[in-house]
Amino acid sequence: MDRRSLIKHAGVAGVLSAGVAPAVHAQAAVRWRMASSFPKTLPTIYGSAEKFAETVKAISGGKFEVSVHAAGELVPAFGVVDALQDNTIEMAQTAPYYFTGKDAIFAFGCAVPFGLTARHMDAWMEHGNGRKLLDAFYAKYNIVSMSAGNTGTQMGGWYRKEIKTVADLKGLKMRLGGGLFGEAMAKLGVVAQNMPAGEVYQALEKGTLDATEFVGPFDDEKLGFSRVAPYYYYPGWWEGGAELEFFINKKAFDALSAENKAIVHAAGAVAARDMTAKYDAQNPGALKRLVAGGTKLKPFSKELMDAGFKASMQVFAEHEAKSPEFKKIHEDMRAFQRDQILWSKFSEWRYDSYIANAKV
Repeated sequence: MDRRSLIKHAGVAGVLSAGVAPAVHAQAAVRWRMASSFPKTLPTIYGSAEKFAETVKAISGGKFEVSVHAAGELVPAFGVVDALQDNTIEMAQTAPYYFTGKDAIFAFGCAVPFGLTARHMDAWMEHGNGRKLLDAFYAKYNIVSMSAGNTGTQMGGWYRKEIKTVADLKGLKMRLGGGLFGEAMAKLGVVAQNMPAGEVYQALEKGTLDATEFVGPFDDEKLGFSRVAPYYYYPGWWEGGAELEFFINKKAFDALSAENKAIVHAAGAVAARDMTAKYDAQNPGALKRLVAGGTKLKPFSKELMDAGFKASMQVFAEHEAKSPEFKKIHEDMRAFQRDQILWSKFSEWRYDSYIANAKV
């Protein structure tokens, strides 16, 4: 059986599991550069960029290679979209909501307050209208997109003081990764700051920040936030399922052969699944270690959650009034979300609520 027949009958996953590297001998070698918005010290997020590159090389038999560069090596963490637009790099791995300063629509590619969970986001992107709508928007920036993985529902962040009521948020200087939740938190009195993850610890230590959110226990433990902010709140209502994305330079992608385009898509799927699974596997142990080390784990009150929801809906309404494209994407996402909530009530959530209290 030749290589093409093998791929057709076994599929990419079967080829990889069989240890077969279907080299693309007839094609010229391809060399791409990927700029990540994350540091090498985070094997979960940054790890999906490495997994992508490893998979591309394996499937192509070394004929297609992607060099991966951490934040700041090629371009700054928040400079990847400009680099793609200017044809400086072939691809990036990032959180789209970092770029809401350019356009609020970027947030839908990652997470919005009270938005989709990881599974719901995957469904909307790949089998709803999400990917189609967002790629139409990204075309303005010379970008096509693929999932790089999802963190799942995030934590609500680290605080140097206890947060009991909405009033406790007023004047709080907090690192928020980007997106519409910064605007929602501002309505609650928070002074939102956007900075790369690698700069946050020092800012908390010096007191120039009062609080930060990042992802969840595994990443947060590595970043050391528990040493400078003892209160750890949940859930991160602004990130019900934060999607990381591979942004690909459209000209570079269009120049690929059909076979190399398929390799890119296959490698993206492998990397995305690996990231999400890694978070689910690593977060429980990290949470146990943090609590054992003195972290004060606390839920946000219903009062605070309700206030966050109200503020978020105001933010959405304001953007819808200014942008028909924003309104179209938001309405599509919410319609999809309502159906997902309906189904989840009878499946995942009912099961989860039972098994959480059962003695397994």
